[in-house]
Amino acid sequence: MRNDLQLVADWIAPDSRVLDLGCGDGSLLARLAATRGVTGYGLEIDPEKITHCVERGVNVIQRDLDRGLSDFDADSFDYVVMTQTLQSVRRPDRLLEEMLRVGREGIVTFPNFGHWRLRGYLGFFGRMPMSGALSYTWYDTPNIHLCTLHDFEALCTERHIDIIERST
Repeated sequence: MRNDLQLVADWIAPDSRVLDLGCGDGSLLARLAATRGVTGYGLEIDPEKITHCVERGVNVIQRDLDRGLSDFDADSFDYVVMTQTLQSVRRPDRLLEEMLRVGREGIVTFPNFGHWRLRGYLGFFGRMPMSGALSYTWYDTPNIHLCTLHDFEALCTERHIDIIERST
């Protein structure tokens, strides 16, 4: 399991209802169900990843997150999770507001494009960095919004979103 998913799993209380936005192959929800008794749904756009969710027994709905979360009532979930997806939606600001409408708390992870290693790679090699977490080339990446931790915190401040805890 990716490091960020393990951190998220540690923050989720047992027996919670969770909505996982951009749930990928469903590994987080499957683990939460097995270890913490969590129930919930994943939203995913990629048909291949949806198949993996179904194989894991994860409830998944095919959904383009850019269309919002209007199918869900306010306060439907204890947590709404979005891991490594914020940077790939057209309006991350609106999706954050929707997350907090349908869930009591939101948990977000994203690649920090301001991290010194990424800046160093770009400065030293003159090319966009690639790594295990950033495995796409610049021309086929789903990342359309590159942000730093400080950018995200500024957005939260602007939108009056309280950050309860953070980890880097």
